[in-house]
Amino acid sequence: MRFDRFENCVAVVTGAAQGIGRSVALQMAAEKASLLLVDRSEIVKEVAEEALVAGAATVQTIVVDLEQYAGACQAVDAAVSHFGRIDILVNNVGGTIWVQPYEVYNEEQIEAEIRRSLFPTLWCSHAVLTQMQKQESGVIVNVSSLATRSTNRVPYAAAKGGVNAMTVCMAFENAKYGIRINAVAPGGTDIGERRIPRNSKPMSQLEKEWYQSIVDEATELSFMKRYSAPEEQANAILFLASDEASYITGTVLSVGGGYQG
Repeated sequence: MRFDRFENCVAVVTGAAQGIGRSVALQMAAEKASLLLVDRSEIVKEVAEEALVAGAATVQTIVVDLEQYAGACQAVDAAVSHFGRIDILVNNVGGTIWVQPYEVYNEEQIEAEIRRSLFPTLWCSHAVLTQMQKQESGVIVNVSSLATRSTNRVPYAAAKGGVNAMTVCMAFENAKYGIRINAVAPGGTDIGERRIPRNSKPMSQLEKEWYQSIVDEATELSFMKRYSAPEEQANAILFLASDEASYITGTVLSVGGGYQG
């Protein structure tokens, strides 16, 4: 494997403060990328410091809410203003907020799940495409999920199903501009204790049981009978972002230890 795949490349990584996004940022840094790290938490600035130590050419951060279109535009504008171009966008923001049977969700929860796990990818892709079309080059890697076939996460599954659909449609539309667009669909991924919780409200005993059910389900469906590490997801994302995947577009790559969804 080459270890300089992203030298002279400008990459925007969203949701970079923790989990898969942080791993993507640090692994791209080790391969000499120039980075704009985006999150709505100030913790992203700590990751920027780690990325510089890891070997990034340069690192900028911006703290914005990507559930809002204005936030996505601010992030793209910041990257173009500082670097002059955007070679890679990794749309990583998302994640289940609640785990429960669909009939238990209320209206506000359903809307919150869609805002969190679909709109950041819609907004950031929309904001970046004009720049990439102008360059006649670029790569977008979306982070989907194998939860599109699972239990107790219907709104989240709907959001990630939307990510899969937009990945293929955008790839079809933009291949003529030299832009590749793919997605990875992670299975269960162990990122340890979250510094930024998705839901700070303590879970009831029943909610703990519902959550454990999806852990058990993901482990059982994996051929390897385990969760992935975030670095294993980042490896797949970096491959799709690199020139090694130059003839791959419109693809949703399952990274679930054998489970395809």
